[in-house]
Amino acid sequence: MTDSPPDPGIVAAGADTPAPGAPATAAPVAATPVAAPVAKPPITLATRLSYYEKLMRLDRPVGILLLLWPALWALWFASNGQPDMVLVWMFVLGAALMRSAGCVVNDIADRDFDRHVARTRDRPITAGLVGVKEALALALLLTLLAGCLVLMMGTLTIILSVFALVFAFTYPFTKRFFAVPQAYLGVAFGFSIPMAWSASQGLTAIGELPALVWVLMLANVFWAIAYDTAYAMVDRDDDLRIGIRTSAITFGRFDVIGIAIAHGLFLFTMIVAGVMAGCGAVYFAGLLATAALARWQVRLCATREPQHCFRAFMNNVVVGGVILAGIVLDSHFHLAL
Repeated sequence: MTDSPPDPGIVAAGADTPAPGAPATAAPVAATPVAAPVAKPPITLATRLSYYEKLMRLDRPVGILLLLWPALWALWFASNGQPDMVLVWMFVLGAALMRSAGCVVNDIADRDFDRHVARTRDRPITAGLVGVKEALALALLLTLLAGCLVLMMGTLTIILSVFALVFAFTYPFTKRFFAVPQAYLGVAFGFSIPMAWSASQGLTAIGELPALVWVLMLANVFWAIAYDTAYAMVDRDDDLRIGIRTSAITFGRFDVIGIAIAHGLFLFTMIVAGVMAGCGAVYFAGLLATAALARWQVRLCATREPQHCFRAFMNNVVVGGVILAGIVLDSHFHLAL
């Protein structure tokens, strides 16, 4: 009897089947294809400029105005209501440049703290979008541009600008050890007052500055304590956790009272300044409106809700503008009390 040919399917199956007693072999595993690395799109000039804009806070010009208002008060007081408009615009541009430079320096100094604060962790340096050396170069450029403006304003203004620069660039570090760094900020911002006065009147010696200048500067310190304490209340929990010093922490449960007292002292010194300058009813009416705004800010801060405290801080842009309007209008109408 002839054997039938084997079934090809059985033969094929048996080819992969180990003999009885032989060790089993693992089935071959197909190689997984490796994905090619995805190249990051190049950063365009427009994107880089947007990082710089955010770093300089140009999208949030509140700080520029808080620095600018006192300088404009001084320009109008020093010129009896008739300031040189070229000088006015130079101070507008200078305020924008120096506040921007100050923000860059602040973010360099606070880069290790900012990542722990919800409101600041996305800032360009902390987020790795702008390098520290790059930020330093930007701050230097902004400072040099501001310096070019100051060089056209006279010797005393140049000297005062050096002090202003030192205060502005050391302010971020005072938050490590000073209980009320907001007062230091008020001095830094307040240097725009003697600078504006000396530039307006062409003064050459610090002794030529009248007492009114220093009264206005003191008023600015009280004002900065008031508005920046409200601002510090927004981040108080984060600041406590990372060890930053602010007036909101120092004042503790008396924070709202502290803001009210600072506003009261600010208004009192502005009244003294108005009397010294011989201002009329319009100026003091502006201070009355300012008092109403300050009262509203205190009521907002009394809730201790971060969004309300931030609104109180922002409202100080209006405060500075109202005071300037009172000075400008009063210089035109000269209404007596």
